[in-house]
Amino acid sequence: MTTDGSGKRRGSSKSRIKEASPKRTAVALHYQPHDDDSAPKVVASGRGWVAEKILEVAFANGVKVREDADLAEILAAVDLDEEIPVEAFIAVAEILRYVYAANGTQPPEV
Repeated sequence: MTTDGSGKRRGSSKSRIKEASPKRTAVALHYQPHDDDSAPKVVASGRGWVAEKILEVAFANGVKVREDADLAEILAAVDLDEEIPVEAFIAVAEILRYVYAANGTQPPEV
């Protein structure tokens, strides 16, 4: 690979890899309402290339994705396998309501 005048690396069109936006953040949550710990937990989080892979896996598995940069930044600060912070409960609840409606199911009673 070589660099162009801006310092960016360039390669042939056959070997060029799509570069992920370093600003993109993705967070995956897991929610099991009947567990003793009933708050959603962060199960994956990353920026740039890792965020792209999280999204790729989500899309490949039919997982609903919501774009919310502010919420993603809050949730990205949470350690893996930790519950979401109280400040994010309302936003995450709205997303879960959307997901249940999009799937044509009712949220479980907790």
